[in-house]
Amino acid sequence: MEKSSHRAESEQRWVSRQVAGAQVSAIKQMAILSAEVEGAASLTWGVPSFRTPGLIRNSIKQKLDQDEDIGKYTLPAGLPELRNLVVEKHYRETGVKVDANENVLITAGNMQGLSTLLHVIVDPGDEIILTDPGFASHFQQIALCGGKAVAWPLDEQQDWQLDVEVLPDLIGEKTKAIIIVSPSNPTGKIFSQEQLIRVGEFALQNNILILVDDPYSHFTYENHSRYFNLASVESLRENLVYFFTFSKAYAMSGWRLAYVILPAELKRQALKVHDANLICTPHISQVAGIAALSHPSDYISDFEQILARRRSLICERLDRLPHVFDYVKPEGAYYVFPRLVAEYNNSWDFSTRLLSEARVAVTPGSAFGDRGEGHVRMAYCVPEAMIELAFDRMEAHFGVA
Repeated sequence: MEKSSHRAESEQRWVSRQVAGAQVSAIKQMAILSAEVEGAASLTWGVPSFRTPGLIRNSIKQKLDQDEDIGKYTLPAGLPELRNLVVEKHYRETGVKVDANENVLITAGNMQGLSTLLHVIVDPGDEIILTDPGFASHFQQIALCGGKAVAWPLDEQQDWQLDVEVLPDLIGEKTKAIIIVSPSNPTGKIFSQEQLIRVGEFALQNNILILVDDPYSHFTYENHSRYFNLASVESLRENLVYFFTFSKAYAMSGWRLAYVILPAELKRQALKVHDANLICTPHISQVAGIAALSHPSDYISDFEQILARRRSLICERLDRLPHVFDYVKPEGAYYVFPRLVAEYNNSWDFSTRLLSEARVAVTPGSAFGDRGEGHVRMAYCVPEAMIELAFDRMEAHFGVA
């Protein structure tokens, strides 16, 4: 007993307060739990079901034989060919010209890119504003840097749109940045151009950064004309960092590849963290990124069409369970964030009981901030058969209204 107690005391002494106070995200916790339930129908993890396109796979097969350096380090900022392709892509999409050497950093996904930037800008006690509900891992990353997440509440009664009028009250002396995800995870909301321009104005007035995390801009369905990228505002280029991941649109989640467009001085500082933690993004993934950006990507619109059908399906199935869920139809991304109407203790309890009793995995809304409590997130990036199975089981469990 004494030996066990001593061990526990030592472990407490070894682990930092930030890490001791953190948890694996509820998204991954539910994915782990569902993996232990045989035949579970999982709507919890936002991993697109699509296979990495053949153009990219075949290019890598050839390069593995032809490129003798593909298994070696690259320089920390990333392969020059990929960074140049990123510059071209960014200009096509935003009209803003950036420099491949000064403004582009290749990262191992948006998560690693954002973590790197937060380590650059956050001193203990500094504040980062993010929407509530917002992406679960953003809250964790801020805490692990010793920062404070300041919740920007979204109102479900207003369809989860930004309330820009409250933003000035959230900005203080220790505010370093605002994180924006549009279309949003978990709500699927697309924030309007007018709202986002106002956010940019407040950022300039207070000399703070905007961190635009963009996994889902290619999935906006009938709302293409409503999507607006703040990175297209030239006047914000010194106050904005844009993160784009290949994970969703290019079906490359396991390749861990993204790029960051950022001011030159921030790139110089970010390289210190990036090099210390990673050295470089995997060479083979960067070569895959070159293939992705060098060839036509018609498959992205195919992915979007398939996801649109899945969105229609999951909404149709939710409509058959109005005594269990109420929801706002998502405008983009591939999540729906229904409010719990059925009796429940809290969203974590509801989710774990649903898994154990009906073999259906969803993510508790509490993972996404205080405003997320009383909701669950369902990912419809899974095959249609999985959506049908999950809702067949829920209908058997809860009954049909």
